[in-house]
Amino acid sequence: MKVTQDIKYVGVNDHILDLFEGQYTVPNGMAYNSYLILDEKIAVMDSVDIKFGDEWLQNIKEAAGGRKPDFLVVQHMEPDHSANIVSFLNAYPDAKVVASAKAFVMMKNFFKKEFEDRGIVVAEGDKLELGKHTLNFITAAMVHWPEVIMTYDSTDKVFFTADAFGKFGANDVEEDWACEARRYYFGIVGKYGAMVQAVLKKAAAFDIQTICSLHGPVLSENLDYYLNLYNIWSSYGVESEGVAIAYTSVYGHTKEAVELLAKKLEENGCPKVAVTDLARDDMAEAVEDAFRYGKIVLATTTYNGEIFPFMREFIGHLTERGFKNKTVALIENGSWAPTAARIMTGMFEGCKNITFTENSVKILSALSDENKTQIEALAKELCK
Repeated sequence: MKVTQDIKYVGVNDHILDLFEGQYTVPNGMAYNSYLILDEKIAVMDSVDIKFGDEWLQNIKEAAGGRKPDFLVVQHMEPDHSANIVSFLNAYPDAKVVASAKAFVMMKNFFKKEFEDRGIVVAEGDKLELGKHTLNFITAAMVHWPEVIMTYDSTDKVFFTADAFGKFGANDVEEDWACEARRYYFGIVGKYGAMVQAVLKKAAAFDIQTICSLHGPVLSENLDYYLNLYNIWSSYGVESEGVAIAYTSVYGHTKEAVELLAKKLEENGCPKVAVTDLARDDMAEAVEDAFRYGKIVLATTTYNGEIFPFMREFIGHLTERGFKNKTVALIENGSWAPTAARIMTGMFEGCKNITFTENSVKILSALSDENKTQIEALAKELCK
């Protein structure tokens, strides 16, 4: 596949993988993207997962048309993008590796060998001349590893963004970009919003016509849409009006309260209600919804004097990713000594700009008429 006249796609699709990073479900697989720039000198942008090394090297050979690459640019050292560095160097003994200083330290850690005689260290503002193509490097520390660099080809106006603008899903599957990119962003990059913002400011100086990420499709149309979404996500803004409800329920009473609340929200004109059973549904999608919408309802039971484990895990996912700028409502259930609301509130103490609703719901075992009145009031408050 051609990205431009001189830039070719040499990545692979993975339909073997069931869990990305051992935790994210990927029913439509994953893409490990790599690109080849044909010029007086040839540069390959990043490697692929270890399982696809032979396929990747064959893609490079075909795209290069019998010529040998001069450089392998390593933007990110996660193994799904770096595992075949040694194989590449063995296949092309005259080629050099281009990466940040921290990346070379990681290479030694991963491969237990030195790369100094084959390496070119680049930092912020450095350039690599290929002929008519000039590669301009920027640092992108903690988006989402510390060694990351990104690369702008000022000739074809292509921005190689490492994991930024990536998504779950193989490239031979048609699906909505935003849904899987959002789940990917908040699951993997979400903690580092300030660092993403810093990179977006650097990127604003470039005339970008194409974005080439390490996961997902090449983006070449309506780039303002993708850039705007990344700006919203990394600034912890509200992408969509609506309410996300995340709950756990042991014997169905808390679930009954959630279903009633969802109904009342819709009756009060809420534009979107996203409900997740944390014990049964995809936790990553629940995290995605919590960051997407401006308002979130947490409903759970007191359990062993604490809160139900899935709810504790969920709130932990939010707080470790810098959850902020949200309105939070609480529904708690307890047959004796309810503590869920107090514990959930305490878990958000380190989060900025969290507003708790005036109305809440406290269930004692099963839903009462008073609870139904509380739910009605909560729905009206959330729909203001």
